[in-house]
Amino acid sequence: MASGDIAHVDPASLPVGSAVTSSGRVSAALWPRQAFDTPPFSQDDLILLDDTLKETSEVALVRFSVYIGDLGTDVVAGARAALAEAPEPYNAALLAVSPNTRDVVVVSGSDVAGRVNDRVAELGVQAALASIKQGDLIDGLVSSLRVMATAVARP
Repeated sequence: MASGDIAHVDPASLPVGSAVTSSGRVSAALWPRQAFDTPPFSQDDLILLDDTLKETSEVALVRFSVYIGDLGTDVVAGARAALAEAPEPYNAALLAVSPNTRDVVVVSGSDVAGRVNDRVAELGVQAALASIKQGDLIDGLVSSLRVMATAVARP
């Protein structure tokens, strides 16, 4: 199947607790303490993302974080709320991706707002979108973090 093709799923073939949403996505509920059968990212992808977060945070002296999930109707407010939950939010920058609305947002804490400014955020968003549009979320996140860290670390 090519990117952009739509796969049609027979709702009757889905397990109990599953449904096809209006967008065509399959949504499934889990029983309490039941783990997902297929994590969304491979172990290698998670290690790459973790290593990139560590490296970029050290280079830029900014605590970078990534959030993937629903940001609500006001995506910037949703990203700011997610940043508030991050460790050291005042010294952090958050790269937030809302897959359902296809929004990518960068917000920064008060102590680093002068360095992780609108220009740096725009560079990060553009770097992420290039890969995300090709279907590679992890590569988009990694590229964005590296671009922003390089821009922030430059004197």
